[in-house]
Amino acid sequence: MSGADQPFGPAVARLDDAVDRALDRLRGNPVADRVFYALTEAANFSVLWYGVAVVRALVSPRYRRDVVRLAVCIGLESVIVNQGLKRLFRRSRPDRTDHVDPHALRQPSTSSFPSGHASSAMFAASLLGDTDRRHRGLYYGLAALVSASRPYVRIHHASDVLGGAAVGWALGRVARRVWPL
Repeated sequence: MSGADQPFGPAVARLDDAVDRALDRLRGNPVADRVFYALTEAANFSVLWYGVAVVRALVSPRYRRDVVRLAVCIGLESVIVNQGLKRLFRRSRPDRTDHVDPHALRQPSTSSFPSGHASSAMFAASLLGDTDRRHRGLYYGLAALVSASRPYVRIHHASDVLGGAAVGWALGRVARRVWPL
């Protein structure tokens, strides 16, 4: 990787390379491919998180107000991450030229850092878990799987995901204070 591709230094480059090598041992497994590619696609434009919120509202009317809060807040989170933070970091995405893609993925044109999928996943888990503490672990587990799907499918470096998850978690804490339910 060149310095432009790895603006965070050699330690982060080593982390990214180590995670990528570890994922190489799992890539190509039909079950893992299906799960991670499906998760990464389902989370495009936060559709997965809107779906979770709507299903919760249909199952229990007490979650109906959560749908509005989640939709408005994820919209704001997306603007902050995709139109704000990504413009500050012009990081190249992982090289996919020699990668055989078993599924046709949408290739984003924005900066690789931070991962918007990881950010929105942690953000959504934070808001969903705020009003449904019994299932909080499931929301964060799903967020972790969505986040892990991004380096698995070679759309993000591992450090992009860690940065995105941290941003999403922090913005989730802010949103819960600004708009408590």
